[in-house]
Amino acid sequence: MDTKPIKIAKDKSEIVKNLPKACSDETAAVEFLEAQRWGDQPACMHCGSVKVYQMKARDGGRNKRFLWKCKEKECGKQYTVRAGTVFEDSLIPLRNWCYAFWAACSSKKGVSALQIKRQTGLSYKSALFMMHRIRYAMADDHGKPEPLTGTIEIDETYVGGRPRHPVGKKKRGKGTDKTPVVAMVQRGGSVRAMVMPTVNGKNLKRVIHQNIHQSARVLTDEASYYKSLGKHFEGGHDTVNHSAGEYVNGDITTNTVEGFFSILKRGMIGTFHAVSKKHLHRYVSEFEYRYNTRHLEDGERTIMALRKAEGKRLFYKSPVSA
Repeated sequence: MDTKPIKIAKDKSEIVKNLPKACSDETAAVEFLEAQRWGDQPACMHCGSVKVYQMKARDGGRNKRFLWKCKEKECGKQYTVRAGTVFEDSLIPLRNWCYAFWAACSSKKGVSALQIKRQTGLSYKSALFMMHRIRYAMADDHGKPEPLTGTIEIDETYVGGRPRHPVGKKKRGKGTDKTPVVAMVQRGGSVRAMVMPTVNGKNLKRVIHQNIHQSARVLTDEASYYKSLGKHFEGGHDTVNHSAGEYVNGDITTNTVEGFFSILKRGMIGTFHAVSKKHLHRYVSEFEYRYNTRHLEDGERTIMALRKAEGKRLFYKSPVSA
């Protein structure tokens, strides 16, 4: 009798083959991060010279602190792969950093600091701060963003807090402690999401014009905030009337951006449970990053986040100026 061959799961990413060891062994973690950051050409983190060498222990193995040293006479400084990243000056082992990055990048709805605490043995305070650093690494700089083009769906939602309005009397964010979050999704492309201090026509139009190219076509619901947008965009402004039970009219819909909000809220409720207004923007950045890298494999998404960690610092307390 003919039998079909058993299908064996195929590892989709070479990187994933190395990550488990990097998550459990400190030397493997250091060498993994060095390879991802420098490749075959390590360079001095202070002067940029490639004339560097690994400092060795007496037995010929790696130095206990995994130090490198620059050979340039003008420099001669020591450094590690931690230098110039979100984990610089952190006492947390790099194997735990590798695990936390991988967990945050491979879970659709994120991973809580409490889960990281259970898996690594760190204190909750250390795990929480580590996750905030990872979210900081994931975040894009919205200061001078490349404008979104094509067809853009725009919507706002409210996260956290408790509503104070009577049951059945819900209105957009009124009578609530919830924090507004605005998102703009380019169909077939990326999302741009941000926490807003308050939602009104002035604030919304400001962020919309900052993030969307004037050649775009914008799609929203019928909220008064979005009135007169059409005259600012060459592609026009189309709406769906949610209050009348209309959610799709031809290709006019905001279902894509609402799908992003659905994932965000499921993460907030099911994974993180309670997020303060002070740190909400970091969680929004995390969900934005995963959405914008949704076409990558988990390993590739993790490596991209690790590379984005370079050149960023997040202090537990703001440094005091001299």
